[in-house]
This record gives sequence, structure tokens and C-alpha cells, in this order.
Amino acid sequence: MEKAHQTMLKTVPAANIPLENAAPRILFYSHDTFGLGHIRRTRAIAIALAKAYPGASILIITGSPIVGRFDFPDGIDFVRIPGVVKLPSGDYVTHNMNLEIAQTVKLRRAIIRQTARVFDPDLVIVDKEPTGFRGEMLHTLKKMRERGAKIVLGIRDVLDDPHALAKEWKRKKAIEAVETYYDAIWVYGLKKIYDPLQGLALSETARSRIKYTGYLRRQPADWPDPTIPNDRPEGYILVTPGGGGDGDKLVDWVLSAYEADPDLSIPALIVFGPFMNPESRREFERRAHRFRTLETLSFDSRIERLMIGAKGVIAMGGYNTFCEILSFDKPAALAPRITPRLEQYIRAGAAEKFGLIRMLPPIDSNGEQDPAVMCDAIRTLTTQPPPSKADIPGLLDGLDRVVDLTEGTLIGQAV
Repeated sequence: MEKAHQTMLKTVPAANIPLENAAPRILFYSHDTFGLGHIRRTRAIAIALAKAYPGASILIITGSPIVGRFDFPDGIDFVRIPGVVKLPSGDYVTHNMNLEIAQTVKLRRAIIRQTARVFDPDLVIVDKEPTGFRGEMLHTLKKMRERGAKIVLGIRDVLDDPHALAKEWKRKKAIEAVETYYDAIWVYGLKKIYDPLQGLALSETARSRIKYTGYLRRQPADWPDPTIPNDRPEGYILVTPGGGGDGDKLVDWVLSAYEADPDLSIPALIVFGPFMNPESRREFERRAHRFRTLETLSFDSRIERLMIGAKGVIAMGGYNTFCEILSFDKPAALAPRITPRLEQYIRAGAAEKFGLIRMLPPIDSNGEQDPAVMCDAIRTLTTQPPPSKADIPGLLDGLDRVVDLTEGTLIGQAV
């Protein structure tokens, strides 16, 4: 696939494709106010485009506080803007610096503007937020549009409940931004599984620009890693709450299953995630270390290798974890969160309907989870059919499709 794309670019007549687009400049914006989802999705797409376009310059603007803990191949770099954190109340605060949130947004906006102006990209790919965090992308979108850059909005398979999403986009004036600045909307999923833009008052013109790619296939890193452990027990299940910032309930549920049933002997590897509360993590480690069958890790930036070695997965059901479950064809049981948005719950329900995963009762921060239910889920993973049994055409074509769409966008052709 990559060779075909490279050949196509070389054989397109010079009159149809600007010279600079043979090795384009691509700018990603990933606001990253919470967790790992946005930067991991952006990273996967950036790596695919770097492989498809040798010599390309790809720059990621991100608010992720841990972006530096990920590996990036040649051709990709990042600019870290000051981070913000969402509080349980829904308000935002500055992550590290002692600045008011308004001052932080002003600083972020200035860095984004200057970076985009100097980098002068051929293509801008905005992750999820059409206007950026608190509108911080609007000025840059306007200027990039004037300079002739192509602008794409990339969104995951599920955003939120349609009614809640319509209210959110109205408040953020997101529809106006989509209609004014964006050349295309790429949905990293399949419409037959879920339509994330249903119920939005988009014009027919805007809707004609929506392209469904399929899910983003994940692969293990193709560069050496001397730290890969070799002593992990055979047949372990992987427990991952993603970034971990809201994963306490899932980990507690898994541990309570082992504590309640002494006959539950299936080995498990629990990866807490970098954002789990340190006190919670220490208590979970104390409980886990009572069992010879349980191992814990704080974080692994190459969690793909852990997924490959697992017999099954217990997770909450964020987008990236779901893509990894599909990519490595692992039986999985998902216990989705239902606050602050219904994204994971909707995804898990749709995926179970198509036979891709098993859905567990959603995690309620105010409720108690039944250990017996988790015991059954862990045991069932050993006989549960993998996602490939569902046999859904185009399910994991996302990265190939993004490369196709990028090529078409750069040369101004519909794909």
C-alpha cells in the first residue's frame, strides 16, 4: 500500500501536484485536556503518513503532559503547549503553571498561531474540536485558509449522546467553524456501526465532505526495544483503564473479583495508566501483590506489545483501546464509564451488537460493582470469540483510508 502511494505521487504530472506536496508539511492539532486518547490517535495517524510520504515534515501541536514519553520516527516532531485539566465540576484549570485559565488559553493560542505561521503547512488535521479548546484554533484556521492550506477535522467513531453533542457544538459554535473552514471531515470508524454526527444541523455541503475511514489499525513499533520483558506468565489477561485518570473503579472491580474467588487463577497484568491517582495506585499495588497471579505496571507507552501477548482484555472502552482490541484480535469485556459523557457506553453497546466485544455493566462512580460479574467475565475471555469472527468489511481500513484521503486532499481530488 505504501509503495503504491509513493509511486502514484511520483507519477502525477507536475501541473497537477505542487512540488512541495511530494513531501508535504502536515500540521496536527491535538488539544489534550485529559487522558491519552487524543495524542495516541494523532500519533498513530502521523506515523502512517510519515511512512506513506518519505521526506514529509509532520508537526503535532499538543497539550499532552506526557507526549515526550512516546516514541516518534523520523519526520515527526511535536510542540507542547501549556496543559489544562478538567475538574469534576466541569471547570478547567492550568495544569502546571500558576496562571489563570484565561491567561493559559491566551498563551496557547499565541503559540499555535506562531507555530502554524512559521511551519506553513500544506495540510492541517484538527482532532475532535472544530474550534480548538475554548476557540483557540479559530484565528489559525482563518489564516491557514487564507494561505491555501487544506483543513480537515478528524473525529473518533463516537463523540457523545446526540442531544448532548448538539448542545455542546451549539455552545462552541462548532457548526459555523465546520461550514466555514473545513475541507473535509474524517470519521475514524464505520457508519454502519455508529454515526457520530447524527442530529447535528450540518448543511448538505458539509455532510458531503464526511468520509468514514474504518478504525485505525494498530501495529507494534517497528524499531528495537531492549526493555521488552520475557518473564510474563503464559495466558495472562490485560487490564487497562487507558490513561487511568478515571480508572479507579475498573481496577478495584478486577481486584475485588480475585479477592472474592480464591479459585480464580487466571494471571492478569494490570496497567494503571499515567494519570491514575498515586494514592489509589499504591493501594491497588498493595492488594495485587497478595496474589502471585497478578502483576502491575504504572504505564507503558508501547502497550501494543502487552496487548499482543494477552489472551484477553478487560477495559473501559476508550477509542484507542478499542482499536487495539480489534487490531490484535483479542476477546474483550468492556465496562464503559457513563460520565462525563456517554461515548464509551455508546461504543461498547454498538460493538456488542455487532459481536465485537462483551459489554459489562457500566461503571457508575456512585455504585458498587458485583465481583461475581467480573469473575465470570475474566473466565469467559478464554472461550469468547475474537472480534474477527464478526467479519465486518473495512473494519480496520482506517490508516490506509486516511493515506488515500490525504493524497486526494493534497492534489485536490475527491477520494
